[in-house]
Amino acid sequence: MKQREIFITKFDKDRLDELIEVAETFGGHSRQDLQDLQKELERARVISSKEVPSNVVTMNSRVLLHDTDTSEEMTYTLVFPKDADIESGSISVLAPIGTAILGYKEGDSIEWKVPSGRRSISIKKILYQPEAAGDFHL
Repeated sequence: MKQREIFITKFDKDRLDELIEVAETFGGHSRQDLQDLQKELERARVISSKEVPSNVVTMNSRVLLHDTDTSEEMTYTLVFPKDADIESGSISVLAPIGTAILGYKEGDSIEWKVPSGRRSISIKKILYQPEAAGDFHL
C-alpha cells in the first residue's frame, strides 16, 4: 500500500519530539514504538495549528475507525501516553494504531503492523479535532 502524505502541527511535533527525547534519555533507544513514531514524524508535512485541515487526525482528536478485515468500528481519542486509558477510549500515540492514524485524513486507509500481525483500518470520521474547534493548545 502506497504511503500517503501525512500532516502534523508544529505544536504536536514539538511535543512528540520531546516525548521521544525524554524516553530515549531513560533507556528507550531500542523501543520499536518510539522508532515507529520517529519515522512518521520525519516524513510528515509540518504545518501550523491554524492551517491544519479539519479532516486530519491530530493529537487529542476523536476518531471513528473501521477495521477493514473484521468490519469492526472503534472510536478512539488519540492522546499522549500519560493520558491513555483504553477503557475510556483514549489510545496512546505510541500504541501501534495510535501511531498509524496520526496525521492521516478522514477517508484514508492504513495498513499497520500490530503485535498480532497486520491491521488494515480506515478513518471513517473525525468526530472532534482540537484545532477545528479552536482549541490550539490541547
